[in-house]
Amino acid sequence: MSWKLLPASLLSGSAVFLFGAENDLLGYGLLALSLLCAAVIQRRLARHLALIAAGLVIISLVPLNADLDLGHMALMGAALAAAVLLPWLISRFALREQIIKFPVNTGLKWPLAAKLYLLGVVALGFFILPVYLISTGVYQNWPDASDPAIFWRLFLGVNSVGIWDELFFICTAFALLRQHFPDWQANLLQAVIFSSFLWEIGYQSWGPLLTFPFALLQGYTFKLTKSLSYVVSVHLIFDFVLFLALVHAHNREWLPIFLY
Repeated sequence: MSWKLLPASLLSGSAVFLFGAENDLLGYGLLALSLLCAAVIQRRLARHLALIAAGLVIISLVPLNADLDLGHMALMGAALAAAVLLPWLISRFALREQIIKFPVNTGLKWPLAAKLYLLGVVALGFFILPVYLISTGVYQNWPDASDPAIFWRLFLGVNSVGIWDELFFICTAFALLRQHFPDWQANLLQAVIFSSFLWEIGYQSWGPLLTFPFALLQGYTFKLTKSLSYVVSVHLIFDFVLFLALVHAHNREWLPIFLY
């Protein structure tokens, strides 16, 4: 086993405590230990883990929940934006690297299999999400969107976080980890961070059984397509079904569109 895997695992593990267990003392402790170990093992690894750590620290400073108060949305939005921008700016202009990229217009057409996969995402979301949200009661982690203003804020929030997930966990964390580990290891490491973040957002109970495989699939899909546009499309389609499922869960008497 490469010694480099130790600090990277500590970094991923810190996310479990920062966002999953919400134990900042242990989370920051593991984060610091990760960077210390990385500095001893390899300077380049330490720099790249520090970029991911910077993003994790930034987003750990704000409550990660579905509070749709405009002030909270602005604060959380600013933190999420900074968590992506800071690593990119340091990597691009201080380290002079081209690792963190956001490939939108790749010029490649999506093959038939990719288009069929999008339909499969709709089907999976339709049959899994309502059952998960309602049977566990975790839909209550998101507000009732009966009020039109809350309805549109929820729609905006769900989709904005979905786009951000791909910008940070895939285009930033996964891309940096791939510089040091085989793709499968880098994908596992980013998936731990990804699913830990989603736990605090609201995907609790047996949610990690959904979010962890989803994070792995998104990393693998990005590896195959090299397209931010495609992985964002997958995520937004899934999140649109999530949005409908949340509205349905809160208002089952007037929106009976799901089977559950």
